[in-house]
Amino acid sequence: MKRFVAMLIGLLAGAVAAHAQDAYPVRPITMIVPFAAGGTSDVIARVVAEEMSRVLGQRIVTENAGGAGGTLALARAARAEPDGYTIAIGNTGTNAAAYTIYPELKYTPDAFAPIGLVAKTSPLLAIKKAHPAQTLAEFIAYARANPGRATLGHAGVGSSNYLICRSFVHAAKIEVTLVSYRGAALALYDLIAGQIDGVCDAATSLAPNVQSGEVRALAVAAPARLASLPDVPTSAEAGLPDFQAQGWNALFAPKGTPEAVIQRLNAAIREAVASEALRKRFAELASTTPGPDELSPGFVAQLVPAEIAKYRQLLATP
Repeated sequence: MKRFVAMLIGLLAGAVAAHAQDAYPVRPITMIVPFAAGGTSDVIARVVAEEMSRVLGQRIVTENAGGAGGTLALARAARAEPDGYTIAIGNTGTNAAAYTIYPELKYTPDAFAPIGLVAKTSPLLAIKKAHPAQTLAEFIAYARANPGRATLGHAGVGSSNYLICRSFVHAAKIEVTLVSYRGAALALYDLIAGQIDGVCDAATSLAPNVQSGEVRALAVAAPARLASLPDVPTSAEAGLPDFQAQGWNALFAPKGTPEAVIQRLNAAIREAVASEALRKRFAELASTTPGPDELSPGFVAQLVPAEIAKYRQLLATP
């Protein structure tokens, strides 16, 4: 009799668990954003969360948690209960370069279950409007004539913005001073105020300020010009073809999150990025939606190790 009761309890527990997964989500989901409000990842996270909330029928709440290039927040996401109610948005910094920059990280690549790619971003190099340089070539010439004097702001060591700066400095073979901030928005404020010479950031964050004339974009590190910034040359057009640093954002869940939950979230991503509202907002933000093959968890699972290897090589160069 006791064995029968135990078996019945086990069956009931399994049924309840299966029903919970089928019904997922039954309460709001927290999306951890590993940077301060106002930066590229934050803006993209809010747009994606809004559309996914509509699809899922439950609110996705974005929670900003900066520090150490976003790695503190990702460590917290890795420790979260793997039930689908805590997810994180990651990028080239937090989920690729961080493994080289921060050898004592509290998480590893296999601490996460990829959910899907949600956005691709185009990096910009922008300078203060009062800077004497008018072109990318002139800024590089200025930096070479004044080693270490030119200042470029970014969202913290390990952030995607930091990687844009490193990619630019490496390609241009110049010596500049990289200034670390707790978020991209803070670097942008100082640029507008004329406190630093330039910033490295995605067009997602910078486009409105370039369009308003508050800052001057010198080049976009992408194969083609941006529709929202048609007058900004590509890095190749500006004379520095090796400056290529396309960024990306993907969603991750803690390892052990049920496959059914991952697939439900991935389906929500696919429906969200196909929506007219998201595509219109991304166009305004100078971001692009991933292609159909790039949306899968499997694509992200292959992308991450390739990006880790890429940035390990870049960051090994002085």
